[in-house]
Amino acid sequence: MDPVVVVGSGASGVHFTLSALEKGHEVLMLDVGRRRSRPPAATFNELKTGVSDPVQFFLGENFEALSLPGNDSEYYAFAPSQNHVISGLDDFQLRTSGFNPLLSFAAGGLAEIWCAGCYPLTDGDLREFPIDHSDLAPFYEKVAKRIGISGTDDDMTRFYPLHDGLLEPLALDEHSQVLLRSYYRHKNKLNRKHRCYMGRARIATLSRDLNGRKACSYLGRCRWGCPTDSIYVPTLTLSECLAHENFTYVSGVRVSHFLSGPGNRIHKVVARSVSDDRQHEFDVGTLVLAAGTLSSSKIFMDSIYRATGERITLHGLLDNRQILMPFVNLNLIGRQFDPETYQYQQLVIALDADDPQDRSYGLVTTLKTALIHPIVASFPTSMATALSMFRNIHAALAMLNINFSDHRRDENQLSLEVDGQNGETRLAIQYRPDATEGEKIQRETKRYRRILRQLGCIAPSNATHVRPMGASVHYAGTIPMTENGAGPTTDETCRSRDLENLYFVDGTTFPSLPAKNLTFTLMANAARVAEVAF
Repeated sequence: MDPVVVVGSGASGVHFTLSALEKGHEVLMLDVGRRRSRPPAATFNELKTGVSDPVQFFLGENFEALSLPGNDSEYYAFAPSQNHVISGLDDFQLRTSGFNPLLSFAAGGLAEIWCAGCYPLTDGDLREFPIDHSDLAPFYEKVAKRIGISGTDDDMTRFYPLHDGLLEPLALDEHSQVLLRSYYRHKNKLNRKHRCYMGRARIATLSRDLNGRKACSYLGRCRWGCPTDSIYVPTLTLSECLAHENFTYVSGVRVSHFLSGPGNRIHKVVARSVSDDRQHEFDVGTLVLAAGTLSSSKIFMDSIYRATGERITLHGLLDNRQILMPFVNLNLIGRQFDPETYQYQQLVIALDADDPQDRSYGLVTTLKTALIHPIVASFPTSMATALSMFRNIHAALAMLNINFSDHRRDENQLSLEVDGQNGETRLAIQYRPDATEGEKIQRETKRYRRILRQLGCIAPSNATHVRPMGASVHYAGTIPMTENGAGPTTDETCRSRDLENLYFVDGTTFPSLPAKNLTFTLMANAARVAEVAF
């Protein structure tokens, strides 16, 4: 029997694959599969002197991690150790309008550099899905037991349902402790007047040893790669898959399209070697696209174009708008910070709404060992004065990453453009915000500033940054799962209504996007599809 062919080794691809392997299926995974070098085992401060070239390690060979004065597009560039995740391919071309996308051709995909937030969806979040929380709940638990998620039952439970496999929470850094204590002092007013709730983040980072991985040792260098694998990344699950004898992993190839025949069935998938551009064909029993919404959609559109000459348009592209709101905790000015703490978000603020899909969430990241030059360069003083000021407020600085939901609209779309000379295609992306978005952003950012003031913090309005669409990399919605319907949609098992042996297990099938990191739900849904459809 021809194998199940999975395209992509990201978070959804590896969890679908592991579940399929556990059921006894033969699986072939095709992947570009760029790999990282093993990060050195050292604390943040030890890295400054312990690596052979600290400047290159922290700033990059061409100083690409620098955020120079006058560059107000983003607060931080990616760490040079993450370049293998975000570097593109010459033969994957884009034209964008209103959208600033990020793609990955790395083993493990973009979740190799995620912030590890794991937030299950409620029935309110899933209102536009043909499934509900009870369909996903067993698979949230399955994935949690695989990867290890730390958290607790607190005021965020109303927004993030509890599940088995939850480990005790990580130790809080001092700034997060101060914020949480302040929240509990003002809890009644914040809940009643502002409909504001705060609690511990759910994090795919180990608070104790699990499945051969070590607990977080608080080295203070999460952003530059965890050397102990306590922060979960999909390549850990890929390694589990490689231990199965009925699994074959082919890296160094990029799938371009599939070939279909009688009965609307795919019989082959076509890929090209990244190194020499040679073409390869692989036999298919069932094809599972898990390459990420943009890449999976392009494979689908390219396949139709090559077979029929028709260039279809996929509507309804989704992404979470994000707002970055730096703030200063007045209670911590002049304090010393501890660099040997967990670096990513440890607290979450939720602003409730009558409609669950209108909720917003703010992820709190307290500043510890992030590079300081983007902050110091923004001070309206001399460099010497800026450095002196920074030393006094370092421990008091933090960032609130506010996430908004998104809904499918026809004007947000993907299409193909064809080069008239060589016939090659490129992906055209168009995104237009909802007409009411500006008003909503203004209203919600004012709410968050009032809440921060209640917590003893100041968020300067001129420092708030609206990230471009595409920056969150929470892409979804182009081939949604629906209860019924024709054309480019799937059923509730994520099987295509156009081709009977084609499944999508990435964000492509999500018909709406709550204001939550979707990676945990991608993994759970992929495991669900492997269980209920195979």
